[in-house]
Amino acid sequence: MGLITAPSNTPVWVNVSRCKACDICVSMCPAGVLAMVQAPNSTLGSMIEVVVPDACIGCRDCELHCPDFAIYVADKSEFKFAKLSETSKERAEKVKQNKFRKLSE
Repeated sequence: MGLITAPSNTPVWVNVSRCKACDICVSMCPAGVLAMVQAPNSTLGSMIEVVVPDACIGCRDCELHCPDFAIYVADKSEFKFAKLSETSKERAEKVKQNKFRKLSE
């Protein structure tokens, strides 16, 4: 198996065929980049989604805690990540309070 190549200009991405929607990655994200969305065809009825990719700080917490190796973060040498802002911290807290679900727009 070779190295996984990051999609162009993408800080974080999910291999949904490996993801079991456990929401661990969402709970670990300090910037509120990830959330669970309804996905009727998935086993648990939901799936992970990268909802605010521009806010990714490249901390790799989601990738390191994924039990299924289903989420990947670009290498810092290939992508310029955001700084952790107060807005991102607030969004992350709201996602957690919303049971890891995507926030209403």
